[in-house]
Amino acid sequence: MAESFEAYRYISYMRSRWMWIAATCGIAAALALAITLTMPREYTATARIVIEPPAGTDLRAAMAVSPIYLESLKTYEQFALSDSLFQKAMERFGLRSVVGARSIEGMKKRVLTVSTVRNTRVLEIEATLPDPRKAQALAAYLAESTVEMNRSLVSEGDRDLIAGIEQQERDLRDHMQELDREWARLLANEPTADLLAETAGAAKIRSGIEEQAQNVELELADNAEREKHAQAAELGEIRKETGNAQARLAELRRQLQAMDRQSAERERLLAERMAHKDRDEAERKAAQTALAAVETRLREARGEAGYRGERLRVIDPGIVPERPSSPNPPLNVVAALLLGLVLSVIYFTLEMNYREQRVRQRRSSFRAVGDE
Repeated sequence: MAESFEAYRYISYMRSRWMWIAATCGIAAALALAITLTMPREYTATARIVIEPPAGTDLRAAMAVSPIYLESLKTYEQFALSDSLFQKAMERFGLRSVVGARSIEGMKKRVLTVSTVRNTRVLEIEATLPDPRKAQALAAYLAESTVEMNRSLVSEGDRDLIAGIEQQERDLRDHMQELDREWARLLANEPTADLLAETAGAAKIRSGIEEQAQNVELELADNAEREKHAQAAELGEIRKETGNAQARLAELRRQLQAMDRQSAERERLLAERMAHKDRDEAERKAAQTALAAVETRLREARGEAGYRGERLRVIDPGIVPERPSSPNPPLNVVAALLLGLVLSVIYFTLEMNYREQRVRQRRSSFRAVGDE
């Protein structure tokens, strides 16, 4: 009951002061309206840029945008917030004469707002100035400059990439020419056709000598058989023929040994030349394959130039605002009303507490005097 009684007293006290409260709210609203009407008007123009994924990206992957990717798009906010870009805009539109003599940082904080719309790939650039036409022109200029800045960075990256691939192509072509010269020198200084012909001819000659040696061996075998059955008068002639046959056989064997040595030398030289030829041919094929791969990469890089990174495109350069963004009279009046209401209620609450304390003190004094 005590709490209900206190609440009733509090409400009754406030009701008794309603005229003061209403007067306070009215004065606050009137002051807010007067101050608002005297404040200079400012207009906000908004330009919008869409950030498109790189060309060639899978459409399904582009649609499934991750929060990390969206967070990375905030990088492009720094393009529009560039101090050098804002300084160029100041000189272009004469912002110091419009806004006043301020530092670039302070003027940028007051005039420019750049943000990425939540969970989208849309970048908004807001420019706030007293002149609505200049505000729209500034927002459109910053949007176009941001797109151009991104395009120049992508183009510069493409040029660097293409220049690097072109340098690789030149190096590979130079290496290919060196290999071609080495191949021509190898064919001229280390021919293999002559060695192959000599090897084939030597094989035929050796086959003939081996046949002669076999015939001589047959002759020796025949003389040995004749010597067993020959008479004394015939032995001298047979032995003479045998000696001649043995001499011929020894000479034929020496020829075979010499031919074997020559054949082994030719085979060693032929194997060495063939190894050089195979090595140079493998290097030429590898260089041709690498050159073809680099040429393919160069064609692809030239074809994809300008589409490798995110592409920025102005989808809305903004319009000349017709309604000022500040000051906002309804908002200011409502805020003043609420502030006047709160302050008056606080004041009268404190006044009520103060009066009750005074009343309690007086009652305590009277009781003390009565007890005496």
